[in-house]
Amino acid sequence: MTRPILLFPDPRLKKLCDPVGRITPEIEALADEMLATMYAAPGVGLAAPQVGVLQRLFVMDCTKDPDAPRAPLVMVDPEIVGTSEALNTYEEGCLSFPEQYAEVTRPAEVRMRWTGLDGKVHERDFDGLWATCAQHELDHLNGKLFIDHIGPMKRQMISRRMTKMKREMARA
Repeated sequence: MTRPILLFPDPRLKKLCDPVGRITPEIEALADEMLATMYAAPGVGLAAPQVGVLQRLFVMDCTKDPDAPRAPLVMVDPEIVGTSEALNTYEEGCLSFPEQYAEVTRPAEVRMRWTGLDGKVHERDFDGLWATCAQHELDHLNGKLFIDHIGPMKRQMISRRMTKMKREMARA
């Protein structure tokens, strides 16, 4: 089952999310639905607030090769515990901003710590698209969006496009 994805400027996208704490059957079901939603969109990451759930959980799978097996990750109560000094600029998009992209500069490598659906704490280093995605999704849990990392002119342009698109969708 998939869930509807909230579109900017929905105010829930700017909210700080609450810790999950314990892994419950409801959290496991939410993670499954979020993965199904992300793959169907299609996207490489999806945070709980994007489906209207204000809890600290996101899913991601940055496997780009269609012939490679999927590598889904579910991160509950994630945190960054280390970043590289080296930076990487990547053209980011977001499922809450259909067809809108902007170059965002972030640390090239990150070390993440999170609770898995197995209830255990995991820690892993990410680089490339995986590092960008993890940081992008973690931002969502803190009420921060990729457009918050770009200049005011570009941010305003994307915001206006999204407001116009939502208005047109409401009329249809």
